[in-house]
Amino acid sequence: MSEIQLPADFESQMLALLGKQDFENFKAAINRTPRTAIRLNPAKNFSPSWPKNPIPWSKQGFFLEERPSFTLDPAFHAGAYYVQEASSMFIEHILKSLEIPKGVYLDLAAAPGGKSTLLSSYLGNEGLLVANEVIQTRAQILKENAVKWGLGNIAVTNNDPDHFEPLEGFFDLVLVDAPCSGEGMFRKDPQAREEWSLDHVTLCASRQKRIMDKAGALVKGSGYLIYSTCTFNEQENEAMIRFLTEEFAFEPVRISLDSDWKIVETEVETPDGKFFGYRFFPHLVEGEGFFITVLKRPESASSQEPGRIKDFKHSVLKSLGEKEDKTIEAELGLDGSGKYYSLNDSIFRINREFFRHFERISQHLSLRYFGVELGKKQKNDWIPSHEWALSVLPKSGFATFKLDLDQALDFLRKNESILPDLPTGWVLMTYLGLPLGWVKNLGNRLNNYYPKDWRIRM
Repeated sequence: MSEIQLPADFESQMLALLGKQDFENFKAAINRTPRTAIRLNPAKNFSPSWPKNPIPWSKQGFFLEERPSFTLDPAFHAGAYYVQEASSMFIEHILKSLEIPKGVYLDLAAAPGGKSTLLSSYLGNEGLLVANEVIQTRAQILKENAVKWGLGNIAVTNNDPDHFEPLEGFFDLVLVDAPCSGEGMFRKDPQAREEWSLDHVTLCASRQKRIMDKAGALVKGSGYLIYSTCTFNEQENEAMIRFLTEEFAFEPVRISLDSDWKIVETEVETPDGKFFGYRFFPHLVEGEGFFITVLKRPESASSQEPGRIKDFKHSVLKSLGEKEDKTIEAELGLDGSGKYYSLNDSIFRINREFFRHFERISQHLSLRYFGVELGKKQKNDWIPSHEWALSVLPKSGFATFKLDLDQALDFLRKNESILPDLPTGWVLMTYLGLPLGWVKNLGNRLNNYYPKDWRIRM
């Protein structure tokens, strides 16, 4: 990689933060090629054959020795893993080391979905995640990644932070990976260097305060707030901790660290005590630049429970009755843990334990996707959805067909294929045991139901 020219003001800032010797090491590090990392989906049985090394703070995270073509790997399209920057996976260590209670979580600035899929895996069947993105096009990407991850515990929303005001004190955990000046991405993204300026840092800090002024109130009593950026400066990091503690009642949280990780702990003195932040420098850590802090709401802070909605009313969403729920589960071979809704003639499933939370959320937020879309019923036949194919829900009533690599790529490209011995009717196509999607074999014709917008064009 060629020598990176850094803005003069950025050099001055980093010299003050690191000192001369560490700054020289920092400059050398961001001239090296970044390492590729993936995080496996523990709900899907897959182990890649590529040479890999574990990421120390993530049980499911691995560095790859070389970057493969993910586009040409069917397992990637099946949601078997997520390509994610290693430093961001530290959130897994936070959740597990603190044993943060599961429940209703919010990822307020969620696209493209790396942190949301991590939270989804942690919650499993014991929680509901609201993954929100304010930009509509990015919310679509977030939806696609939630569908591929397949756990069915995510509701994707497309809202401004202001829209969450009726849900103050509602969430057990709020994560804000804030839009920032991107200093931590200077190695991977040359454009971030070109766009950087002190004025841009100040603008980002102002935006972050607007977001956090809403986010802080959304955490219920004894709940947690996680704030992160991919930048180094104190204005967007430590100053934000001071802002939060001035605006809201929070208690400090300290994270256990292994000294071998070389993550730098920073201390922030406030009138409410000493708070802690964690900075990832690319000359110390095998990962990109990152900052993260955790704060806890006191038990006395206000909490809001969803309450019982006697007659759920929504402009486009219809809650199905208990009898209809049981009929669907019997027909599709699903257990009794689901609650079902119809939207545009399609049936969706969420975890029954959290349906009241979901209904409360749906009355205030703009839903883009939720749970698992199962498909549509026409007369006595089910037309299964692609979303159901990629989910971890059982699909026991359907035939399956194992594809080799070339056949899987043909399917993902929506190329016409000849597949001898393919059963008739709806067939679930799989690769290495991973569902990829549906075909319908009509005997004289094969219809490929892989989404047109998702097809591989490479």
